[in-house]
Amino acid sequence: MAIAALVLGIVALLLFWTVFGGIVLGLLAVVLGIVGARKARGGRAPHGKMSIVGAVLGAVGLIASAVILAIGASILGSDEFKNFDECVQHAETQSERDACANDFNKDVSD
Repeated sequence: MAIAALVLGIVALLLFWTVFGGIVLGLLAVVLGIVGARKARGGRAPHGKMSIVGAVLGAVGLIASAVILAIGASILGSDEFKNFDECVQHAETQSERDACANDFNKDVSD
């Protein structure tokens, strides 16, 4: 369990920007790390520190993924994005779409 937690924690940390990588693998790493550490503490399994490291890496990946998800949800729910989406839907040419993008960038910067 310690090796699985460590591998899943590393992968979760590397893929935190994806929902599957950060949340699912991070959660699995945390669970396996906790179970492995508890077994190691009871003397039934080796590599207790490896389990803890896997759980910590999984937790960091999980938290980073949750932060990215929250930021993305707040951007998609913002009034600026809704205005941008409406502008792009009504734009007929590429230059009009570019103007929408410029307006969106200006709104976000302000």
